[in-house]
Amino acid sequence: MIRIAELRHRLLDIPDLALDARHIAVIGPNGSGKTTLLAVSAGIEEPDAGTVRLLCRPPSAVKVGWVGEFPDQTLLFSRVYDEIASTPRFRHRPCSETDGMVRAAAEVVDILHLLDRKVSSLSGGEKALVALAAACVDNPEVLVLDEADSHLDAGTAERVSRVVQESKAAHILWCTQSMDTAATADYVLFMTNGRVRYHGTPEKVFYALKETCFYPTMWRVCR
Repeated sequence: MIRIAELRHRLLDIPDLALDARHIAVIGPNGSGKTTLLAVSAGIEEPDAGTVRLLCRPPSAVKVGWVGEFPDQTLLFSRVYDEIASTPRFRHRPCSETDGMVRAAAEVVDILHLLDRKVSSLSGGEKALVALAAACVDNPEVLVLDEADSHLDAGTAERVSRVVQESKAAHILWCTQSMDTAATADYVLFMTNGRVRYHGTPEKVFYALKETCFYPTMWRVCR
């Protein structure tokens, strides 16, 4: 369960919201507060007022994996192996265990061949896959993706989607501009001006949005 109560932060104004679904898509026009909501939910930012609870705990007490829209802003280490190993190392896992976790995460994302590469030598899609492996390496309880699929080719986006869906996370919060991705979610939030305007199953939310100009290809997922 994800529970939000009296949340106020920047433009966010969410009095009460309870989400009991695994894959939750967050959609809406630019500037609607989607990224801010994800950042607060992931514990990256502390809200000005109100609370967010993930699995009945504050975000700081939950293992959260984060994948952002621009990997260059979040990748910290020069070598791919070290980037993926950062979380288990910060959690003081033994070296042999860390190595096994890194290789397992890289295998799932199919980037074993990149482990010894410098991050600076990678393509944008490869960096996104490294960021995903780093987010998933320690089996997060909640996985948060902020438009992680926005700049990917179709093949890489499909690989990201597969890895995310096969993760062991109890909740997936995925902000996306892809209505095809949102249509596969269990639950959808549509945000405008810092508020959750519609929420429910994809069918319910897409039906409410069918007359809007935000998503001109909405017909593809409303059929």
